[in-house]
Amino acid sequence: MAKVSMVERQKKRERLVKQYAAKRAALKETIRDESKPMEERFKATLKLAELPRNSSAVRLNNRCQLTGRPRGYYRKLKLSRIMLRELASQGKIPGMVKSSW
Repeated sequence: MAKVSMVERQKKRERLVKQYAAKRAALKETIRDESKPMEERFKATLKLAELPRNSSAVRLNNRCQLTGRPRGYYRKLKLSRIMLRELASQGKIPGMVKSSW
């Protein structure tokens, strides 16, 4: 089980990313638009820098939905390798069986 503080920090980041997504996208569009004057683009860059760092989607980590574990993460199932194995052994994941040879 991951530290509760780390899981909560991740949830806070997810909220911030969602909250500032539209604003960040608009500022980035202004910065990329070469038809706009350089001054306006520079001001947009400064405004983007003023936004909270944790509002950037790059700062999000993939974490297991059940345990919060950040490593050994399967994107398709949103689970860590340990929980995937456990649930598969219990037969709770459709179509997945524990291999034996």
